[in-house]
Amino acid sequence: MKLSDALKLIREIPDFPKQGILFQDITPLLSDAQAFNTVITHMSNSSSGCDYVAGMEARGFIFAASIANQSNRGFIPIRKAGKLPGQTHSEKYGLEYGQDTLEVHKDACGLNSRVLIVDDVLATGGTACAAIRLIEKTGASVLKLIFLLEIEELKGRDIILQQFPRVDIESLKKV
Repeated sequence: MKLSDALKLIREIPDFPKQGILFQDITPLLSDAQAFNTVITHMSNSSSGCDYVAGMEARGFIFAASIANQSNRGFIPIRKAGKLPGQTHSEKYGLEYGQDTLEVHKDACGLNSRVLIVDDVLATGGTACAAIRLIEKTGASVLKLIFLLEIEELKGRDIILQQFPRVDIESLKKV
């Protein structure tokens, strides 16, 4: 299956979760084994040069764990606060109505490791910037970010590049 055909399975749901939002529903893509495999294979090609694949809770886990498995690399879960046992690094980030916190294990990866960060959607860039800062706290570096979707009007790519100009960013579909 071509990547473009797989991405066509993402359906738009108007006015969800509230009026004026055009929601991008990825569940039809996830439920089609061939389409999902096509997307994971494409994303896995972006993992060359990386030692680990990190994914942000929750939907980022779906893609990142699959990429890590397919590319024979370790998976690093980046979780909401209080979800990881053991010692963690924490990073606060802004939301539309307040703040949230992400965490990663302090020993998630080795010093000087190279990491690919994966998530389903690039919107405002706040979560991605927090994830980059977390990986850097472990002593590793982020080589690349890859997203299934990018909502261009929210300018998340610009926000990330202002703070981390050397990080490569890839999106499979821009809306």
